[in-house]
Amino acid sequence: MPRRRTLLSAAAAALAAPVFTPAVGRAQNRSVLKFIPQSDLALLDPVQTTGLVTRNHGAMVFDTLYGLDAGFVPQPQMAAGHSVEDDGRSWLITLREGLTFHDGAPVLARDVAASIERWSRIDALGQTLRARAEEIVAASDRVLRIRLKQPFPQLPFALGKASATCFIMPERLARTDIAAQVSEIIGSGPFRFLAGERMAGQRAVYEKFAGYVPRAEPPSFMAGGKVVKVDRVEWHTIPDASTAAAALQSGEMDWWEQPIPDLLPVLRRSRGIAVEVKDKGGYLGMIRFNHLHPPFDNPAIRRAFLAGINQADYMIATMGSDTSLWKDRVGFFTPGSPLANEAGLDALTAPRSLDRVRQALAAAGYKGEKVVFIVPSDLPSLNAMSEITADLFRRVGINLDYQALDWGTVLPRLSSRNAPDKGGWSVWCNYLPGIVAVNPAGNSFMRGIGQRGPVGWPSSERLEALRDSFLEATDAAEQRRIAGEMQRQAFQDLPYIPTGFYYQPTAYRTSLRNIVEGFPVFWGLEKA
Repeated sequence: MPRRRTLLSAAAAALAAPVFTPAVGRAQNRSVLKFIPQSDLALLDPVQTTGLVTRNHGAMVFDTLYGLDAGFVPQPQMAAGHSVEDDGRSWLITLREGLTFHDGAPVLARDVAASIERWSRIDALGQTLRARAEEIVAASDRVLRIRLKQPFPQLPFALGKASATCFIMPERLARTDIAAQVSEIIGSGPFRFLAGERMAGQRAVYEKFAGYVPRAEPPSFMAGGKVVKVDRVEWHTIPDASTAAAALQSGEMDWWEQPIPDLLPVLRRSRGIAVEVKDKGGYLGMIRFNHLHPPFDNPAIRRAFLAGINQADYMIATMGSDTSLWKDRVGFFTPGSPLANEAGLDALTAPRSLDRVRQALAAAGYKGEKVVFIVPSDLPSLNAMSEITADLFRRVGINLDYQALDWGTVLPRLSSRNAPDKGGWSVWCNYLPGIVAVNPAGNSFMRGIGQRGPVGWPSSERLEALRDSFLEATDAAEQRRIAGEMQRQAFQDLPYIPTGFYYQPTAYRTSLRNIVEGFPVFWGLEKA
């Protein structure tokens, strides 16, 4: 196994060296919060990608009809409330008063309808809603009417989930073809995006939206009152970990989203810095195949690797030896969640054997086809998982083309359905938020709808039939039974290989108070 990444002594010494200094003079203002995101904000349209950096950006600028609270329960957000009639087939959702877009236009029900329409063309759960809907229309300026062919109790979850999120934008932007990016980033959320101050690869800037009317409840993840207590938030892209750590230590930066595990002990010992896990949902690592092209269009070739996967290796490479930060023996559902189960897990927990992998590859008909492995090397956790996977591939005889790229290059390439030798790809390592994998309704990566699904495009009629049964089930015991069947089937079809579960600590100056639990959001917190 490749040695877990470690910092050179020179990198450690760099923590005491002069630090990164932003060029923005306003950074001295106490109401300016300076944040180091996990990677650069490469794509601005949050409907076009499941990338978490873009999701975090979207949560600042846009708002949602519903929002998940800290218990992952959907609560009304832009909605004042709703009524359900006709045995669950008719929903009337009333918007809160005073909702305004950043360009000054009021938020109307027709904006919401157009936003759902655009999102539902690309999101897997949105497509389910789309298939079940007779109509999604504005009944009046403040009332949205959704008429369904059959009941869909997951509707608030679908419209409020925290990944591949249904963000609400003006109708004129929501009419943009899903293949094109929207021309402006205008929402009704608590922050305005300052497009004129964006520097690709370096900086994204947001300012408090004075016209935002928060809910009266306390903030709870994506729900409740999004009360902004800073005037300005600057995202500074700092790919070098030692530079990022030094900037945080010196006070040049206020918050580092994803410090690498090698630096956690240093940061914990640093005066004025707190290190903790804010996102209790965690992350599930995965190896995601391209199911459209050889060799991974063959499920037997995908399954062949299971005998060589040691999840502990992946988690140590990703988060170090502190086992409080990770779990192995993990399947397709978030550990500790009601649907987590052990069906089919023997594929990953039986004794490991590279010889069995080689034999299974030969039996499945692998003929030495080139495998194009694209790696966002500037995302430390994905880079670490990719190194472990590449080592496995090489040791079992895969003809590997390992391409170490930056996230801004990987992200658009993932959308390519071209063959790997024509600008496409064969495999990459990814992670998905634990909140996505708590049930099969929200985990689009477990879908089997081919090219209508997210990148990788697996097909499985059986997985889809089981998912439909899950959506129809109202009994918790029956849902758990179906989840077990789904996991067992997933280990046969293998839309992806689970590589373990981990918690990602975040680091911030103790001058920040009341940071909301969950992925980075910028309401509720205060800067002393």
